[in-house]
Amino acid sequence: MAWTEHVLVRDGVRLACRDWGGPGQPVVLLHGLAGHAGEWDALAGRLNSRYRVVAVDQRGHGAGERHPGDVSRAAYVADVVAVVDQLALRRPVLVGQSLGGHTAMLAAAAHPERVRALVLVEAGPGGPNPDGPADIGGWLDSWPTPFPSRDAAAAFLGGGPVGAGWAAGLEERDDGWWPRFDRDVMVRSLAENARRSFWHEWGQVACPTLVVLGQDSFVPAREADEMLRQRPSTMALSIPGTGHDLHLEQPGILHTALSAFLEGLA
Repeated sequence: MAWTEHVLVRDGVRLACRDWGGPGQPVVLLHGLAGHAGEWDALAGRLNSRYRVVAVDQRGHGAGERHPGDVSRAAYVADVVAVVDQLALRRPVLVGQSLGGHTAMLAAAAHPERVRALVLVEAGPGGPNPDGPADIGGWLDSWPTPFPSRDAAAAFLGGGPVGAGWAAGLEERDDGWWPRFDRDVMVRSLAENARRSFWHEWGQVACPTLVVLGQDSFVPAREADEMLRQRPSTMALSIPGTGHDLHLEQPGILHTALSAFLEGLA
């Protein structure tokens, strides 16, 4: 095992971190909804030769608290601050995918003095989406759990590196393989995103920012264009042949892009 697990507690809620160690600039990796810290293993293993890398199992996910009472955006952000403080990560770069990117963006906006830079992977300010929670709930309900094996889960969840990445977050019980999250917690975690956009918060981000999107992106082109219009100093790129889980599909390319961005901060 190349990483060490830390279990932290904030306001009675357990958070788990994979600390990959490493010298230099701290980098905090935040997974998306229904994800887990292990999604970042391939990237973290490439980064930790030069950077201090910590991947977080956020509340409600992975080895984190299974049934947190508070799943507000503010709670997720406060957890990031707690990780930074408790692990003494001075002005880290926050890297987040999907909802983890949204959390990273809100943390950078609310705590500019604590964040050196921001990397959004398939994430943005979004917009009201009343159907979002129900759509996610329906998708999770479609999972034929328990899966008989991790391989069966990987095949159902898309196959290839994406399916394998999702399946790596499952836990084995006597009757098969189960998600390490609660379906209703996932749905509630999207409640605020369903009600409004977060353009004000995007405008409050003051640190250097890199936006990485898949060719088949979850972020609409008009949203990406508006992000760059509002903050023209933002660096942005699209990785050909990838989708929403580009960090699983092409961790090597993401590492190259992220390394160039990090080197530019020095």
